[in-house]
Amino acid sequence: MAGISMRSEFLARGLLSAALLAPLASGASAPAAAQPAQSQPPQSPLPAGLRTLESDYVIPNFRFASGEALPELRLHVMTLGKARRDEHGRVTNAVLLLHATGSSGRTFLTPRFAGVLFGKGQLLDATRYYIIMPDAIGHGASSKPSDGLHAHFPQYNYADMVSAQYALLTQSLNVDHLRLIWGASMGCMHTFLWTERYPGFMDAAMPLACLPVPIAGRDRVWRDLMTDSIRTDPEWLEGEYRSEPMQALHAAAGVLLLAGSAPIQMQSALPTRDAADEFLKVYLDREIPDLDANDLLYQFNASRDYDASAGLEKIQARVTWINSADDFVNPPELGIAEPAAKKIKNGRFILLPASDQTHGHGTPTWAAVWQQYLGELLAATQPKSEG
Repeated sequence: MAGISMRSEFLARGLLSAALLAPLASGASAPAAAQPAQSQPPQSPLPAGLRTLESDYVIPNFRFASGEALPELRLHVMTLGKARRDEHGRVTNAVLLLHATGSSGRTFLTPRFAGVLFGKGQLLDATRYYIIMPDAIGHGASSKPSDGLHAHFPQYNYADMVSAQYALLTQSLNVDHLRLIWGASMGCMHTFLWTERYPGFMDAAMPLACLPVPIAGRDRVWRDLMTDSIRTDPEWLEGEYRSEPMQALHAAAGVLLLAGSAPIQMQSALPTRDAADEFLKVYLDREIPDLDANDLLYQFNASRDYDASAGLEKIQARVTWINSADDFVNPPELGIAEPAAKKIKNGRFILLPASDQTHGHGTPTWAAVWQQYLGELLAATQPKSEG
């Protein structure tokens, strides 16, 4: 998200997807769709006989950029497939997928992502590639404020998150090279940091839905509106609330919905006043129970000092960077992406035109929209051993 990083799994579930909108369009009642999202098991359209492996990696005495430290930092990760090594022992088939703010590695276990990419003969065939899907610090099953430290949790930033991911790969999974790093929104910004900090570590990189510049302008303002709604709620109690500050979460969820929405999709799916009103109610009923105020504040504060603009010339990997024209968070009229892409030696920037196929800031998890460019990137960086 220019970045941002969306909560509520705009990327993971696509809130204007058929799964949520169909009951409204058909006139059916909404209770099933209004259930908290985590009451539904994640869909995993994986190749027959292949299952995700889940594990936790604990980093002792992890020190954050702020100077704070945790005696134990837990990172949760899911993997698919097995690592393959060349004659020198270097991993040749690892793919790192980085999720958006407020999401987790489970973002990628949906029909529109895994069903398009992970199957036999597909671009990221899980029988050929070693697919790594970590939960970033503050997200999913990794260490986060809601585990118990609340507002006393260290103030992590994007650099900390990337450092922890690197430790996970090199020290726990024994991965010393990436065939591809792919990231959406917050993961997109992490991808820029990865390629700059570890320029020889990956063959190819595909960042989607972000910009490499500091978060300012309208992007910063709407984030402030959301986080200020939490900090000014009397029920927040400086982060030591016993029950969630519901008024604040209601406001935050509304701002997140607008920032992650796609106007063409929304207008088509909600063509009447009543349809729009009912959708909003279903959305709020579904999303708010999954929100935690402290986790949300930390997730958005993590981008406070992000700036990848000065290191673009350091990138060695071949980069295909994709944004969509209907992205509220990264509007193309800012004119930032094209000149930035020219600084990347092997960089290519693609702006997807807004259409009934794009989904605003949620476009990255609709793999069918951009998979052709992934195929071109993989082909252009294909080692001889893969031929």
